[in-house]
Amino acid sequence: MKYIDLHTHSNYSDGTCPPSVLVGKAVQKRLAAFALTDHDTVSGIEDAINAVKEQNAPLQFIPGTELSVAYKDRDIHIVGLFINHKNTSFKNAARIIIKRRDDRNMEMVSNLQKAGIPISIEALMEGNPDTVITRAHFARFLVDNKIVATPAEAFKKYLDTTTPYYVPRKYIEPEEGIELIRNAGGVPILAHPLHYKLKEAELEKLIRRLALSGLMGIEVLYSNHTEADEIYAKKLAKKYNLLPSGGSDFHGSNKPAIDIGSGRGNLAVPYRYLEKLAEACNYPL
Repeated sequence: MKYIDLHTHSNYSDGTCPPSVLVGKAVQKRLAAFALTDHDTVSGIEDAINAVKEQNAPLQFIPGTELSVAYKDRDIHIVGLFINHKNTSFKNAARIIIKRRDDRNMEMVSNLQKAGIPISIEALMEGNPDTVITRAHFARFLVDNKIVATPAEAFKKYLDTTTPYYVPRKYIEPEEGIELIRNAGGVPILAHPLHYKLKEAELEKLIRRLALSGLMGIEVLYSNHTEADEIYAKKLAKKYNLLPSGGSDFHGSNKPAIDIGSGRGNLAVPYRYLEKLAEACNYPL
């Protein structure tokens, strides 16, 4: 059977591997296909496409993204697969989203500097000016500079929403995110639905709302899902007529316990998921 990974991140967002390295890892794991789904950007897509060609890689590459959208006082994530990364409307919207993120990051840097921490945007970029900075970059800086011992401690002391250094982001609405993905030729998918720790009734209310707005899929196979989680997610997919998807959420050394393709060791996303998703938007495989 052929297996795939439809949720990965590179150093164009909060992953640590360049797209070319992701391609090599996907080949090593003998994946039939993988998608690059960096946060709020498609900047790494061209690099990945070129790497597949240069490495003569025996796998299919799926261009994607992962948008953060507003939900009450937090955010949820919508993965977009088969994105036309040259779509002008999508690229313009992504620039606005990233600008809002950049403004928030500048404020957080300022707050931490006032607390005596020698942090800067340049240091967070780590020599990659195209990267989309997330709180994972802040955590890595704090660990690397021995201000904290672990990323968990970084979040607890400096990056959590309850700390005085945190600055909230201004997110787009879920309906807008779904529309952006669909207008760019993509299939919008609710990422890791159980990650949000919502009560069953609230989660179903959210999924119903998103489905009515054009959501087409939901991640049923995910690195952190238990067997019971998978069963529940599959029931939700069936109930709301959503296509199943799945992926590792690979981030490289930022999430060292999660490997591309296999997640925490038992993830296996079947190729038929990709076939059904591609069929939904007439994407040629």
